[in-house]
Amino acid sequence: MPATAMPGRWEHIGNINDPKIQGLGRWAVAEHVKQAGGRLRFIKVVLGTVQVVSGFNYRLVVEALNGAGKKDAYKVEVYEAAANKRRKLISFAPVAEEA
Repeated sequence: MPATAMPGRWEHIGNINDPKIQGLGRWAVAEHVKQAGGRLRFIKVVLGTVQVVSGFNYRLVVEALNGAGKKDAYKVEVYEAAANKRRKLISFAPVAEEA
């Protein structure tokens, strides 16, 4: 996350390979599987933005293997509270559905 992030403004995540960002993506895939079922296996976060609010909103593009072993991309939105670091999965959808 940029050190100079402006509250309310979406900022590009410069180091997408940061373990925290990759961990958020891994958590989002696991949470989606827990909530919706199915078989997805996290590969990596490939793109992302962050918004500083009363915590942090993350919009990530993650790659995951589906149940058939095919790699797909998903657009994910996660909120992480500043005070207790609790996370909430806001949305999770295949990138192709957004066209």
